[in-house]
Amino acid sequence: MKLKTGLMGTIAALALGLGMAQAEGVKVGMITTLSGGGAGLGVDTRDGFLLALKQAGDAAKGIELIIEDDQQKPDIAVQIADKMIQSDQVDVLTGIVWSNLAMAVVPAAVGQGKFYLSTNAAPSALAGAGCNPQYFSVSYQNDNLHEAAGAYASGAGIGKTFIMAPNYPAGQDSLAGFKRFYTGEVVNEVYTQVGQTDYAAEIAQIRASDADAVFFFLPGGMGIAFMKQYAESGVGKPVIGPAFSFSQDILPAVGDAALGVKNTAQWAKDLDNAANKAFVEGFQAEYGRLPSLYAAQAYDTANLLISASAKADVGDTEAFRAALAAADFASVRGKFRFGPNQHPIQDIYVREVVKEGDVLTNKIIGTAMTDRGDAYADQCKM
Repeated sequence: MKLKTGLMGTIAALALGLGMAQAEGVKVGMITTLSGGGAGLGVDTRDGFLLALKQAGDAAKGIELIIEDDQQKPDIAVQIADKMIQSDQVDVLTGIVWSNLAMAVVPAAVGQGKFYLSTNAAPSALAGAGCNPQYFSVSYQNDNLHEAAGAYASGAGIGKTFIMAPNYPAGQDSLAGFKRFYTGEVVNEVYTQVGQTDYAAEIAQIRASDADAVFFFLPGGMGIAFMKQYAESGVGKPVIGPAFSFSQDILPAVGDAALGVKNTAQWAKDLDNAANKAFVEGFQAEYGRLPSLYAAQAYDTANLLISASAKADVGDTEAFRAALAAADFASVRGKFRFGPNQHPIQDIYVREVVKEGDVLTNKIIGTAMTDRGDAYADQCKM
C-alpha cells in the first residue's frame, strides 16, 4: 500500500510501518476531520482504515491512500475533493464524518464518476431519491441508531421524552429516526447549533419539562460539553443516546457521568466474532487505546475495498460496483449485507456504559433491531 498525506508527522510514521509496495491499483482519497472539536472522530476513522490495510498485508498492496484534514468545514472538504479528483485522480473517496460535509462533497464526486464509500455520514437525502450506483454507505443510514433508541425507549416504558440534536442533516435525521419508533410522547423537540458548547438554556428547558427521560444526539465535543454540564446541573432525568454520544473516543472526557447510560449501536467491542476480536486486539496493540464505532466502521470500509479490489478492476465501473455490493468480507459486526440502496442491513444493539477497571467503555445488554435496513430504500431507483 502506498500512502500520501500532508500530515507528515503521525501519518508518515504510520505509513512507514505498513510495508508499502509500489504496485498501482486503487487510488483512495480520505477526507476526514483531524483538527478541532471533532478531531477524535476523524483520527479514529483514519486509524481504523490504516489498521485494516496493515493487517491485510499483500492483499492491500495495490491501494494508494491520500489523507487530508477537512477541518470540519464544508468549503474545505469541497476544495480537497476537487483537488483529489482533478489533480490526484483518485478512484474512490471516503472518510467524511459529518453529514453537512458529505452533502457538499458526495453528489459532485459520484457525478464525476468516482466511488464514494461512507465510513460514517449517511444522510437520508443520499439513501432515497438521491441514491447513486457509485455511493455506498458502509456505516448505517443516519436514522438507524436513533430508530433503535426510540424502539428501546418504547420497550422500556418511557412515556415522555425530551429530544435534542444539532441543526444539520444528521441531527434532523436523528430526531426523525427516534420518533419513527418511539410510541410515547415527545414533550419537546430542540435543535441546537452545530459546534455549540454551552447548553445552559437547553438544560433549563429539560428541568422545566415533565419528561421522564432525555434523548440526545450530540457527537464529539458537543456531547462531552452537554454531559458534563448536565451532570453538574443535578437535573437527574435519565438520558438515552445513540453510540455517537457515548463513543469510546469521548467517554474518557465525559467521565463517570456517563456510567449506566443506555445507547444504541450496530457495533461494540464485545461482539463475539473472529473479525471483531482481531480488530479490537489489533487496534489496542497498534494505538494503545480501545477502538470506537468510527474506527470499526472505517476498518470495515477498508476491508470491503480490499475485497472488491481483489475481484474487479476499479476502471471497470460495473464490475467494481458489483464486487462492492457483494460485501464479501468478514465484518466486525458479524452479519452484514447491503440493501437495494447500497446501505447496510444489520442488527442494532443496546449498550450500557460500564467501567472495566479504570476504563469507561460499553457492553451489549440487548438487541434493539434485527436485520434493519432503512426507511428510504423504497425511494431509491437504481
